[in-house]
Amino acid sequence: MEIFRFANSIYLYGLIIIPVLIFLFILTRIRRKKLLKKFGQEKIMEELMPNASKSRPVFKFILWILAITSIILGLARPQFGSKLKTEKRKGVELMIALDVSNSMLAEDIQPNRLKRSKRAIIRLVDKLNNDKIGLIVFAGNAYTQIPITTDYEYTKLFLESVNTDIVPKQGTAIGSAINMAINSFNPQFKGNKAIIVITDGENHEDNAVDIASVASAQGITVHTIGMGLPDGAPIPVYTNGQKGYKKDKDGQVIVTKLNEKMLQEIAAAGKGIYVRANNAEVGLNTLFNEIKKMKGAEMESKVYSEYNDQFQWFIGFALIMLFFDFFILERKNKYLKNIRLFGNKKK
Repeated sequence: MEIFRFANSIYLYGLIIIPVLIFLFILTRIRRKKLLKKFGQEKIMEELMPNASKSRPVFKFILWILAITSIILGLARPQFGSKLKTEKRKGVELMIALDVSNSMLAEDIQPNRLKRSKRAIIRLVDKLNNDKIGLIVFAGNAYTQIPITTDYEYTKLFLESVNTDIVPKQGTAIGSAINMAINSFNPQFKGNKAIIVITDGENHEDNAVDIASVASAQGITVHTIGMGLPDGAPIPVYTNGQKGYKKDKDGQVIVTKLNEKMLQEIAAAGKGIYVRANNAEVGLNTLFNEIKKMKGAEMESKVYSEYNDQFQWFIGFALIMLFFDFFILERKNKYLKNIRLFGNKKK
């Protein structure tokens, strides 16, 4: 079984231009039609411009769109994995438990607690080598989103889509998240294992400290990162595009504050470290140094070691489209106008 990938996937963002070009083309055609109507009736204008074609510009535009799309896909370097091999590596297993409750939208950590957490995790993933990573999101309940894996690219891609709507029940079930992380590790893995809990700790609901002690007893280290500043911040809400702040039943703005004491207790029970984020850094660099000190175990993973480029097919197709476009005029050929390839024959 082969695997397909884009070696330079960043170029795929160029596809955004396609719907923009289509919109502008349609807008131009509508504007042109309105301008022609100002000069006279449609049938009269057709008599005055016998060589004008309605379908040829559309056909040429389609050729251009196909060519641009193919060029962008070619630049992204589509590849098929052609050789699968088993590699033995040494690494650790790491589970990240990310708080996605509404309080993580507070903006005391810029741009907000959740976005800053996601960016920090992506930077951490970029530093991993031979380690396995998994992701759990939690609010009122905890959910495994990425089982333990070495697929760093998928992990980063998925993180981009994480938001507060991903979990239906609000709250901060840190204990459930830690317990789920404990059960997510590979029981056959002999190396070190660690859990990183990223949260503001507000509205803490369960016995997270006791569960962190259970993890520690099983040789799993529990680290915590506190997202938020001591003074706290209100929780933004948007209504019809207007920004406001969440209020309690008495109409008072709710200020969410970091529960630093509880997070310190969890880290102590899990024999890990606690780091408080601020606007300068989140603290994952500190934890990464701790992870590097951990003893890795040998693990096997199947990886594609060779990839065959397929970009030439896309570039070739684009050249063919441009070739046809070169020979097709927007106006009718006066010698071939009776051969109606792009419209119905006149009665």
